[in-house]
Amino acid sequence: MADNRPYSGRLADILLKFNAITPTDLGKAQEEAQSTGMRLEKFLVENKLVSSTSMTLALAEYLGMTPITLLHVQLDTHLLESMPRELLTKHIMLPITKISTSLTVALGDPFDIMAIEELRTATGLEITPLVASEKEIQDILSKLASEKDTGVNMEDVMKSSDGDIEVGQQEQKQEEMSLDEMLKSAEGAPVIRMVNMIFVEALRTHASDIHLEPQEKQYRLRYRTDGDLAERPCPPKSYQNAVISRIKIMSDLNIAERRVPQDGRIKIRALGKEVDIRVSILPTVFGEKIVMRILDKANLSSSLASLGLDEVAYNAMSYAIAQPHGIILVTGPTGSGKTTTLYSCLQELNKPDVNIVTCEDPVEYQLEGINQVQIRTEIGLTFGAALRSILRQDPDICLVGEIRDSETAEIAVKAALTGHLVLSTLHTNDAAGAITRLVDMGVEPFLLASSVILTQAQRLFRKLCTACKKEIEIPLDILKTNHIDPDFFAGGKICKPVGCPKCGNGGYKGRGALMEVLPVDDEIRELILRNCSSAEIREKAKAKGMITLKETGLVKVRNGITSLAAAIEVTGGED
Repeated sequence: MADNRPYSGRLADILLKFNAITPTDLGKAQEEAQSTGMRLEKFLVENKLVSSTSMTLALAEYLGMTPITLLHVQLDTHLLESMPRELLTKHIMLPITKISTSLTVALGDPFDIMAIEELRTATGLEITPLVASEKEIQDILSKLASEKDTGVNMEDVMKSSDGDIEVGQQEQKQEEMSLDEMLKSAEGAPVIRMVNMIFVEALRTHASDIHLEPQEKQYRLRYRTDGDLAERPCPPKSYQNAVISRIKIMSDLNIAERRVPQDGRIKIRALGKEVDIRVSILPTVFGEKIVMRILDKANLSSSLASLGLDEVAYNAMSYAIAQPHGIILVTGPTGSGKTTTLYSCLQELNKPDVNIVTCEDPVEYQLEGINQVQIRTEIGLTFGAALRSILRQDPDICLVGEIRDSETAEIAVKAALTGHLVLSTLHTNDAAGAITRLVDMGVEPFLLASSVILTQAQRLFRKLCTACKKEIEIPLDILKTNHIDPDFFAGGKICKPVGCPKCGNGGYKGRGALMEVLPVDDEIRELILRNCSSAEIREKAKAKGMITLKETGLVKVRNGITSLAAAIEVTGGED
């Protein structure tokens, strides 16, 4: 907001009336606040010219609102769990109490009208605002982020526990525990609350995976957020079997089977959203390790435009998916977002007059209006077998989860040549490598030249937190080490992560995709027919305007979207 707002004079009068500041200091502060572009009340508190308590009381009187101090307020943890944490951090506010359809909220900035409107929209409740110290609210939000309240709540749940059992005794008890006992322990109230809190915290922190790992003397809990694994306060070792059984029950798996891997799915509703959770259970020497992948459809891009592509890449991808036949290949390492990109393409292509069939291992997101086939190699339903059957289902568009062998590659290419648009993935380092990989699988170059219309490589990068990132000088030594021209950043800026409550003190929040898009035109087809190397194809594509992964990453750095270290982390080996 602008700092010449009409309330400034009256607020100053109230501060003088409270003897919170002298007229001389107030006059100087007004001049300095105006010169620095900072709001007067913020300037006064940050420079300790007025205490946060006095400012809160002055704001309350000026606005005719009720003030509140949060020093001795016992926050309702269930109410906090039901609130969108990002919204609270963004607008510096905390829910105090909820009665019927009315929610009382403490506001650090009572002039932030959008805070009340956004919270009313998000909760569907009538909002009663109170004025509180901005610092008190920020301290509480920071504490909630750093304390990892899953562990605190878990301790409360387990107050009646007798503690951990020694590993030897625990292992023997695992062998002797009957099916009835396992069912009984899994349905116990503390275990249900514990598992529910693990899910809620994962959704709140936007984790992509939950890891529950049996160790010799502890039961480790880790979340993967923005690509990085971080430990969280763990459930007691003595509840290991009960937690595993509870998750197996929710996944409709065999709780008596602990010798072989199992896979299942869970659908849950929490924090106002419905998500699918893919469950994988693997026997280890200390028990069964569980990894749960959180599949939130809200994270899917609804169209190509929302993927954040540069103009050249967007035009190439748009042209490719609009073709009636051909094959589009998306490449990259595991966890680089290939499936999400393909689903975004399908979302744009999904229309009533189009028949889309997919074969996937596993089916990650269940999409309305699309026919999805789950691969089951144990019964012979491989990618090749599924693709053959799909071609008898009168498809317009086929998605093959991954081309893993020569059989699948051959069928996919022939499908593209016989009037179908085929989308698939490969594990290669760059876009040009996708073509030579198919040649290595035994596909004839003349077939590839006729069928492939675009290849794409991608990586996921971590985005800098917009609330705390800080501009720095260009690190010439790092640029020299990584063969980057310093002139590339002329007119731009390089930022580094700092850390704040909004990003959990990590400095990064969210991820985006870096994409290298290679359209196959006549000149590239000529190179494919001549069976040229991926390096030759890559150089020709660069000469024709292809922006490489590394260049795309450096553009994100220059625009202040990510840090130089984060960009080099995922593209450092690329030219």
